[in-house]
Amino acid sequence: MGEWTYGLFDCFGNCTLCIITYIVPCVTAGQNAEKVDQGSCIMCGIASMLGPCGIYFMARTREATRERKGIEGSFLNDCLCSWFCALCSIIQVARELEGSPMGQSMSRV
Repeated sequence: MGEWTYGLFDCFGNCTLCIITYIVPCVTAGQNAEKVDQGSCIMCGIASMLGPCGIYFMARTREATRERKGIEGSFLNDCLCSWFCALCSIIQVARELEGSPMGQSMSRV
């Protein structure tokens, strides 16, 4: 199994992403979820703002990213990262998914 390409606290490696996430984290969280087929960007972005439900949702997105990229970890660790370091976790997932195609809703037939 692999490891994350970027560490949890490597937030400032992409300053544009960092600024956007710190101002409107729901946008980045929604984009992350859509990239791993967890739902639409708007619905997932809204869900990410719902307190404990949002933390659970962000942890599921993190888990889906780990599974897609073959990264070691557990859902408990994903929950803890999403609870205590939410913004850093969202940025870490976004950076891991950079270059990944968007979800099914963006594909053309």
